[in-house]
Amino acid sequence: MGLTAQSVGRNARGREGEKKPAVRSAALAGNPNVGKSTVFNALTGLHQHTGNWSGKTVLSAAGSYVYRGREYALTDIPGAYSLRAASAEEEAARDFILFGGADLTVVVCDAGALERNLNLTLQILEATPNVIVAVNLMDEAQRRGIRVDTQALSDALGVPVIPMAARRGRGLEELKRAVAEFEPRPYAYTVRFPEPVEEAVNVLEMRLENLLNGRVNPRFAALRILEEDSGAVKALEQRLGLDFAADPETAAALTWAREVLKRAGYTAEDVRDALISGVYRAAEQLVSRCVTGPAAVSPGRLKLDRVLTRPLTGFPLMLALLALIFFITVRGANAPSDALYALFTRAEGLLSRGLTALRVPGAVHDALIYGVWRVLGYVVSVMLPPMAIFFPLFTLLEDLGYLPRVAFNLDSGFRRAGACGKQCLTMAMGFGCNAAGVVGCRIIDAKRERLIAQLTNSLVPCNGRFPILIALITMFLVTGQGLGGDLLACLLLTGFIVLGVAATLGMSWLLSRTLLRGQPSSPTLELPPFRRPKLGEVVVRSLLDRTLFVLGRAAAVAAPAGLLIWLAANVPVGDGSVLSAVTGALDPVGRFLGMDGVILTAFILGLPANETVIPIMIMAYAASGSFQGYESLTGLRALLVDNGWTAVTAVCTALFTILHWPCTTTLLTVKKETGSLKWTVLAAVLPAAAGAALCAVVNLLF
Repeated sequence: MGLTAQSVGRNARGREGEKKPAVRSAALAGNPNVGKSTVFNALTGLHQHTGNWSGKTVLSAAGSYVYRGREYALTDIPGAYSLRAASAEEEAARDFILFGGADLTVVVCDAGALERNLNLTLQILEATPNVIVAVNLMDEAQRRGIRVDTQALSDALGVPVIPMAARRGRGLEELKRAVAEFEPRPYAYTVRFPEPVEEAVNVLEMRLENLLNGRVNPRFAALRILEEDSGAVKALEQRLGLDFAADPETAAALTWAREVLKRAGYTAEDVRDALISGVYRAAEQLVSRCVTGPAAVSPGRLKLDRVLTRPLTGFPLMLALLALIFFITVRGANAPSDALYALFTRAEGLLSRGLTALRVPGAVHDALIYGVWRVLGYVVSVMLPPMAIFFPLFTLLEDLGYLPRVAFNLDSGFRRAGACGKQCLTMAMGFGCNAAGVVGCRIIDAKRERLIAQLTNSLVPCNGRFPILIALITMFLVTGQGLGGDLLACLLLTGFIVLGVAATLGMSWLLSRTLLRGQPSSPTLELPPFRRPKLGEVVVRSLLDRTLFVLGRAAAVAAPAGLLIWLAANVPVGDGSVLSAVTGALDPVGRFLGMDGVILTAFILGLPANETVIPIMIMAYAASGSFQGYESLTGLRALLVDNGWTAVTAVCTALFTILHWPCTTTLLTVKKETGSLKWTVLAAVLPAAAGAALCAVVNLLF
């Protein structure tokens, strides 16, 4: 079957300009991994923005496109498997479909897994009749010998069905035309349930029809009430200003409906099972009428998945790939970091001369140049190149379909720790930025497991801590330079990362058996088909959505931090400065932990941005009142050795780099995501306590 649209609905008007379009906005819905984002990006291009859903910390994407001289708004709602919401994302998807104000909903389905995707489609058709079904990935299905008769599916559902291969640009024009020519319609397709359930639904639906007054499909509301979907019922009552239990006629209808079910032997659980199985049967029947060909996964993919998901081969490959990514990041970031640092140094001279020409007071000049500007320049030059390499590589693995295999491998370990298998994905995001990893924890449905993931995300080092680890490894733990030295450094860095993963599992286990007791859930870990990533989209999305976003937040924190550090180093106290006084006071604690007072002070003052830790050490050791980076690791090593550093000091500092309090940005993100100061404080205390204990043990042993 070709990819030309066969039907755009019975009521669509064919000629441009014949009738003013009724549709101005659309919601884009669908299961995860069906190409929904690809459709959204292809339609909206650069005319899009992201933000939080109203009342929820769930990211949304909104955009627009122009067709036939008319602008259409498009909202990419979170991926969902069901409108029986089990997560914040599914709640947001359900609420937007019901109350978001979109003129219609475009449901994107995977042609190769249509039966599973139709479960959500049929639930959406219960909520709204204004639906277009976009059957995406038709090209992949055809390669597997699967044929989808979209015309038959359209006839069965009574809504437009558009065949698409969005990654290749096929079906986009047909979808635009279907949206432009769509007209509101009555409910076309209804899933039928066992007779007692239908009788109960009809009793309640008759009352709700007047009460809801067309704002929501009364059948949808009746189904949610009868199956006791408390989340959906609460959303309906809050959004519509109703109280079903307080309305006498609704309460009477509900009592009568439950009496009907009771006489037939139906409990609330039986009703729920009947509704779920009814949708599954309807999806199965539709697929049997509209889909031909094999539904099995290709033998090639099965063989590859056996290699990637077996412990004997999956874990070594996972570690090797992690080491390779770090190697590429380390090797690739050196030259751009040096170039950026040199650029900021040259700009410093111009800025300094400008401030002098403006006759800015000397103290203000020094604070701005040697504090704010140098910290900002160092943070940007250290963070930007590694993130610009790491994030695209991470996004590449994501688009390729490898990360779900990693989650599958680690699922049993996290579940044994009382956590959720999806935590491995949020942990991996933490390698780029712990704040981004904390935000990513929204994909975890259960609140208890989501909290565990948020509190432990900083136990894996973020992009800001990699430069410290790399410098320490290169100066004290690796002998030799060149390719061999870089390879050994990357292997040691991978070892430290594995330690962070082990600490994450251990802390998750501890939390799940103390403060956050409970049984681990069994989430659906889908293994999507492998797909060839679009490199252009990967680079643009990773740079815009991740790299620049994280860099902007870090820079916003680093600039005032530079001023604070400069003041600490220049405000006199007794015979020294505030900085020297603090380092002296903390020296006994630092020595006990295998470090010294300067190192502890650097970590404390580096709270806004981890990238500033080593330069603060330089400032304190050199008794310099100005912030400075370092141009040579050899010179830095000599400075550290002259101040009493040994290999044990380097190891303890590296361990504390992995296990210490998160940066300010991450802590603020934890506060925003959890809404709790208690959990935010705990997110800082847990890793710091673990790091201090480990450093003390290493120092006592060696």
